[in-house]
Amino acid sequence: MFKDTKAFSGFSVDDIPRAKEFYSQILGLEVTEAHGMLNLHLSGGAMILVYPKGTQHTPATFTILNFPVENIDNTVDEMTKRGVKFEYYEGMNVNDKGIAGGDGNGPRIAWFKDPAGNILSVLEMS
Repeated sequence: MFKDTKAFSGFSVDDIPRAKEFYSQILGLEVTEAHGMLNLHLSGGAMILVYPKGTQHTPATFTILNFPVENIDNTVDEMTKRGVKFEYYEGMNVNDKGIAGGDGNGPRIAWFKDPAGNILSVLEMS
């Protein structure tokens, strides 16, 4: 039934202008705006809808978007220069940059939050 549809995902934020600045200026994504919502245009033609919920927004407590990168160390360094703060989760073995993994139990990964508190990640795909 949905095999040939171009499905997309979405998530909420509390401040559309602040989200637009973060996703376009900090993360470098192509971002368009229509009807008070954002469209994040990803490589390969994928799109993510970002919609406003204002004061009713509750940040996701799980990773909503993963960005695969070739070199996580370089990416984390550049993001840190742009003001992104990386998350440290209790029980996770992370290095001083906030990068976990690389121990054979999955990819090297680092989590961060968007301005609305939603959890995102960069992960090294090798």
